[in-house]
Amino acid sequence: MSTLKRTSGIHVGIIMDGNGRWAEARGQRRVDGHREGARAVRRVVQAAPGLGITTLTLYAFSADNWLRPASEVATLMSLFRHHLRTESAGLVEQGVRLTVIGRRDRLHPALVHSIQRAETVTRAGGVLRLRLAVDYSARDAIVQAARRAAIGPSMAYMDRTVFAGLLGEAVNEGEAVRDLDLLVRTGGEQRLSDFLLWEAAYAELLFVQVMWPDFGPVELARAVAEYRNRERRFGRVIDQAG
Repeated sequence: MSTLKRTSGIHVGIIMDGNGRWAEARGQRRVDGHREGARAVRRVVQAAPGLGITTLTLYAFSADNWLRPASEVATLMSLFRHHLRTESAGLVEQGVRLTVIGRRDRLHPALVHSIQRAETVTRAGGVLRLRLAVDYSARDAIVQAARRAAIGPSMAYMDRTVFAGLLGEAVNEGEAVRDLDLLVRTGGEQRLSDFLLWEAAYAELLFVQVMWPDFGPVELARAVAEYRNRERRFGRVIDQAG
């Protein structure tokens, strides 16, 4: 059992992998996997607060995903905009505050407008902070934060807390967010794929075989239970006798 157990809610990040492979294994189109993946997002968001999750960051579209076929990218963006419009009211009812992190200058203006509207109407949500990473690269965000630091009033006051604030600004969030406690990747792959590299410095990592469309409350509960049973030292030595 973890010696350093947190009493406050946890921050969970999920790399939602396996939509395309899930669909192909069933003889379906990749877009069908993405649609089913959106339903998985709804299930996980609904289940998160009951498991003690207060911040949930989902990797929806990486900066490198622009390299995918143009038709697939267009479909993903269309689905994203559709769900922003259709899910916002439900998020408000559930007390979920939605923010989208990542670049926005490469997104269609209509999508940017939908993002801004969803962020505005859910701003008062206090039950769960839901962060969607879209056109996101952790390395690019760190570079942007470093540039902001370089042109700041003085580097003499720079520390991790100040830099974390700059990192939040670099991804259009405007504020620092607590570090990750647990990072889950579905789909069987075991890599971070440029996701929350700064925030994941001491995160517990969990790689599961389940494809994202099949991930739901049961799988999320198992992931949280695994996290709570790990010993988190943060570089320290735990006194087993104590």
